[in-house]
Amino acid sequence: MKFNLFAAEEQAIEKARALGEALAVVAPDCVSDFEALVDAFQRSTREQRRLVRVSDRLQAQLGTANQELERRRLEAETALEHLREAQEAIIQAEKLASLGALVAGVAHEINTPVGIAVSCASHLADATARLKRLSDEGAVSRGDFSRYLATAGDTTDLILANCQRAAQLIAGFKQVAVDRASAERRRFNLGTYIQETLVSLQPKLRPLGHTVSVLCPPDLELDGYPGVLSQILANLVMNALTHAFPNGRVGLMAIEVEQPDSDWVRLRFSDNGQGMVEENRARVFEPFFTTRRGHGGSGLGLHIVHNLVIGALKGSITVESAVDQGTRFVLLFPRQTPERD
Repeated sequence: MKFNLFAAEEQAIEKARALGEALAVVAPDCVSDFEALVDAFQRSTREQRRLVRVSDRLQAQLGTANQELERRRLEAETALEHLREAQEAIIQAEKLASLGALVAGVAHEINTPVGIAVSCASHLADATARLKRLSDEGAVSRGDFSRYLATAGDTTDLILANCQRAAQLIAGFKQVAVDRASAERRRFNLGTYIQETLVSLQPKLRPLGHTVSVLCPPDLELDGYPGVLSQILANLVMNALTHAFPNGRVGLMAIEVEQPDSDWVRLRFSDNGQGMVEENRARVFEPFFTTRRGHGGSGLGLHIVHNLVIGALKGSITVESAVDQGTRFVLLFPRQTPERD
């Protein structure tokens, strides 16, 4: 189309030249003006041709740039997908590590009552064997029998109490483990569940003397996902142990729960550790951000906490901290978690 247009213009110029020759005969005074007009038209045609060539070149460059942009976009999308897959894999690894810590913690806690029960059973077995030997010899006195009854009563009470304690720990462990693995919804007592979660963290807390105090209404029941809340609390505690208390410093942490109204729960987790500078405080929920790279910090603990609070609990989380003033996380979420999309 462009070449046909220029061909028509060339024909118009040729006709104008012929018209100029005829004009020179009938009106010689107008020839110079007419030729100037024809020259201007020719210059305009040449400029149009130049602009068309520039336009073609720019369109070719734009096409190349668009192809390169599309290639880069596809590369970026592929890289983003790989990053998401890697992040999901690391998050799953963090969850498995958390579950492993739960297993280790409960095993450590069960060791005490089971050990006491075994010792008492052994003592009772020895006392029973002694009484049987005396009975076989026909030398059982009233005093021997009374002492055996007292020993049997004391040891069976201890065995029963410690077996019940171990059973409670196992039941709590099974429930927390199932909650974390399956993320099923159910009703649960928040105060009791916090205590069950802290049991799994005792091997990390006890060696250095760290303590966690809990203040929660005893009758507060939630309808939601207890496994999510357990993972949130575990990550907050482990984050404090990793970052708040350097150089073996003994720390105090606190969990305080209140209800601003009947439909909402506010949970505060605080520590009396070294706190954070403002630059770090503003970035704590970013994925892979950590000030302890290579020293126990993956940079995903608080990112997971943020995602669980916002996504699973349908709530909000804020953090307050200052250097040497400790850190406090404030979670606000509905007492009855809305149904997931």
